[in-house]
Amino acid sequence: MKKRTPISEIMTKKVVTLKHNDELETAERLFKKHHIRHIPVVKKDKVIGILSYTDLLRISFADAVDEDEDSVDTVVYNMFTIEQVMAKNLVSVSSNTTIKDVAELLAKREFHALPVLDDDKLVGIVTTTDLINYLIDQF
Repeated sequence: MKKRTPISEIMTKKVVTLKHNDELETAERLFKKHHIRHIPVVKKDKVIGILSYTDLLRISFADAVDEDEDSVDTVVYNMFTIEQVMAKNLVSVSSNTTIKDVAELLAKREFHALPVLDDDKLVGIVTTTDLINYLIDQF
């Protein structure tokens, strides 16, 4: 296992994003369509937060809905905005941050995904799943 491997080697580069004024219904559809659990939220070109599928589950009964269904019960979603539900205290890393440093950061904090920013521009996202897959590939 290489000690200085940058996170750019394992991060997702084609990032699905949400605009800060999108509807929560849009977010749930994107989560299901792309089979993902975290979506950075942008305002113009700046990342202002990250929304997780768990954030949606906290405000709705979405966990009672079949994950494979395309239909979304939007009654609860109409009561909140993405900005109210997303995580705002954003922690990010740059693409040259080492995999080891990212793993240590995720192990110490209570989140499972980090946006990857270079010069304040979103260039990727890295998740605990990316790290696990990297470890599996090492064996």
